[in-house]
Amino acid sequence: MPSSPTSFALARFKVLDLTRVRSGPTCVRVLADFGADVIRIESPPGVDPNEGALGGRETYDMLNLHRNKRAITLNLKEPEAREIFYRLVQTADVVVENFRPDVKFRLGLDYDSLAAINPRIILASISGFGEDGPYRKRPGFDQIAQGMGGMMSVTGLPGQGPVRAGIAIADSSAGNFAAMGVMVALLERETSGRGQWVQTNLLQSMIGLCDFQAARYLIDGEVPPQAGNDHPFATPMGTFQSSNGHFNIGASGTTQFRALCTVLGRLDLRDEPRYQTNPGRLKDRSYLNAELNRAFAQHTTQHWVDCLNEAGVPCGPIYNMQEVFDDPQVQHLKAAVTVHNAKRGDIRVVAQPITLTRTPASVRSSQPQLGEHNHEVLTSLGYTESQIAAWQEKKVI
Repeated sequence: MPSSPTSFALARFKVLDLTRVRSGPTCVRVLADFGADVIRIESPPGVDPNEGALGGRETYDMLNLHRNKRAITLNLKEPEAREIFYRLVQTADVVVENFRPDVKFRLGLDYDSLAAINPRIILASISGFGEDGPYRKRPGFDQIAQGMGGMMSVTGLPGQGPVRAGIAIADSSAGNFAAMGVMVALLERETSGRGQWVQTNLLQSMIGLCDFQAARYLIDGEVPPQAGNDHPFATPMGTFQSSNGHFNIGASGTTQFRALCTVLGRLDLRDEPRYQTNPGRLKDRSYLNAELNRAFAQHTTQHWVDCLNEAGVPCGPIYNMQEVFDDPQVQHLKAAVTVHNAKRGDIRVVAQPITLTRTPASVRSSQPQLGEHNHEVLTSLGYTESQIAAWQEKKVI
């Protein structure tokens, strides 16, 4: 894959990708999709003891995360490999890593070491719990952060015990926050001419994503409980049951509540004085939900979605993943894009959910093969064929 053409938003930036698992690759994917020249650096075959631990390179997860990159192999434990990496740093803009905090210092990949080579370099680090502090060396995993960040305490039905989100929400949010930090650092560098160290971690990203629930405690001193599929403090706003399944309603405002009751033919609920404000409805939420479900049981989800949206009541079906990508609006948004993979043929991956009108994101190539661009990248740095061959023999690359 050649360097990204200049028509892409981030084409002038070179990114060195040292990431693994999910949080780091999520960050780099944003930069790659908008055209940055990303060079993914992995260990040579047989060097990494965790090689293949997540199911190998050709899993759906890896193919979705690692598109739009070039790929080289470097055994960064070897001095010669680090010298190659340092030469790459000389002309790079960003390095992204999600090692445990101590690893980069042992390998000489910390910010001070990189900035001594290139003062304009931006290092983005994603850790489990932060670059310092009492939990600095703890391994970070998504579900651990979900639990410690408060997410699991507010998820699930009241009284059922903590429940994890069905997606890697701490990993994904940390990766997206890191990408935002990289963008800010690149923008600031245009004024100062200097790089800086961008840091985020799974724990703080999870706390940040809890947002209003966290603020509920910090400002009002209230520990939020589980609320199941009901909104914590607005109703009717949650999941209801039709004759053939479940769907969501967001009729939290009084105007929307009255429109909902009109569609259902429940004018008694619409005109009840106690239900003209949200606090009044909250006091009777269990009764109201039961009455609404009794009415919804008379027709299908599609019937109610059509009728309620027509009346201005926010609502929608609850899809499985096949239904998501079969939906006409999802197809209109082009939320899935097709790319060709050398081993698996044409595959569909998740599109970048940010739209720019002049310089949109694009998926231009699938995940490269391990070390696919070794020769291309190393010769561009001035290394000779004999040097490359020797390094391959010694498993430096």
